[in-house]
Amino acid sequence: MQTTVSVPRRSSFVLVQAQLFSLPVVFALFGLIMGSWAGRIPALAAGVNVSHAALSMVLLCGGLGAVISYPISSFLMARFGARKTIMIAGLALLCVLVSIGMAPDVSRLMMAVLMLGITASTFDVAMNSAAARREKESGKSEMSRLHGLCCAGGLVGATLGSLMASMKIAPATHFLMLAGPLAVVLWLAVNLLEADEVGEKVEKKKFALPRGPLVLLGLLGFFGSMAEGSIADWSGVFLKEHFGASDGLAPLALSSFSLMMLMSRMVGDKMKERYGAKRLVTLGALVAASGLFFAVLAPNAYVALGGFAIAGVGLALVFPFVFSAAGAQGPAALAAVASMAYSGSLMGPPAIGAVAHFVGMQAAIAYVGGLSLVIAMVACRTRLLK
Repeated sequence: MQTTVSVPRRSSFVLVQAQLFSLPVVFALFGLIMGSWAGRIPALAAGVNVSHAALSMVLLCGGLGAVISYPISSFLMARFGARKTIMIAGLALLCVLVSIGMAPDVSRLMMAVLMLGITASTFDVAMNSAAARREKESGKSEMSRLHGLCCAGGLVGATLGSLMASMKIAPATHFLMLAGPLAVVLWLAVNLLEADEVGEKVEKKKFALPRGPLVLLGLLGFFGSMAEGSIADWSGVFLKEHFGASDGLAPLALSSFSLMMLMSRMVGDKMKERYGAKRLVTLGALVAASGLFFAVLAPNAYVALGGFAIAGVGLALVFPFVFSAAGAQGPAALAAVASMAYSGSLMGPPAIGAVAHFVGMQAAIAYVGGLSLVIAMVACRTRLLK
C-alpha cells in the first residue's frame, strides 16, 4: 500500500512543479524569438538594400500587424482559451520568422513582418492573460519576473544573432536552425500549462481602447512600447550607421539593453512591495532618458553600449507593472491597455525612421530619450499604479 500511494504523490508533485515552470518557459521562448528577429534587423536590411525610410516602413508593418491582430486574438481567446492560443500563435510565429529570413525583396519582407506583428501580439496577449490570471489566483506579484525571463530570452536571441552574423550565417539559415527545436519546447511547455476548461472572453469589439483611469495606463503602455520597440529595432542600426560598428557588434546594443532589463525585472516584484510601482516607473523612466542621451553623446560604439544598458535598467519595470495593474482590473482592461500599447509599436518605427532620415540617427535616439521623459510625467499621475 505504501508503494502504491507514494507513486501518485510523487507524480503529482512533479506535475505541479512542471506547471509552475511552464509559463516562465513560454515567456522566455517568446523573448528568444523576438530577440532573434531584432538582432538580425541590420543584416536583413542590408540583404534587401533598404534605406532608413524604407526600413521604417518595413518595421511599420510589424506595428500595423500588432494593431490589427486584436480581432484574431479575441476570437482565439474566446474560442480556445489562453493555453491553446499560445500554442497556435507560437507555431505560426515560428513559421513567420523563417519566412522573414527567406524574404527576397522589400515587398515580401514587409508582408512577412506584417504577419510577425499579428502572430507575436496574439501570442503576447495570450501569455500575459495567463500570467495575470495566475497572479490573481495566487495573490503574488509575478509579472516582473516573467517579463524578466522574456528579457532573458531576448538577450539570448540577440546574442545568438550577433554570433551568427559574425560567422556569416544568413538570417534564413539562422531562423531555420531555431524553428524546429523551439517548436518542440513550445509544445512541451504548453502541454504542461494548466488547462483552460472554457475560452476567455476578451472583448467583442474589433478594437478596444482604455477608458477612465485606464487611459493613463494605456498611455504608459503606448509610450513604453514606442521606446522599448524603437531601441530593439534601431539600436543596432544606430551603432552600425553612426559608429560604423560591424554586424557582430551592432546587435550587442540590444543585448546590453536586454541584460540590464533582465536584472531589473528579476528584482522588480520585491522592489514593488517596498517602494511601489508608481515611484519605480517614474524614476526608472528618468534613468532611461539619461542613458539614451548618454548613448547619443558617446564618443564610440563601446561607450554607447553603456547608455543602452542604463536605458534597460530604467525601462525595465514599465511593462510588467502596467500589465499587472491592468490585469487586476480584469481581462477586458488588460486587452484594452494592450491594444493601446500595440498602437505605440505602430507609431514608433516610422517616427524613428523619419527622424533618422531627415535629421540623423543621433536625433532619432535622442527622440526615444524624450519619450522616456514623457513616460515619467504620465507615470507620476497614474492612480492605478500602486
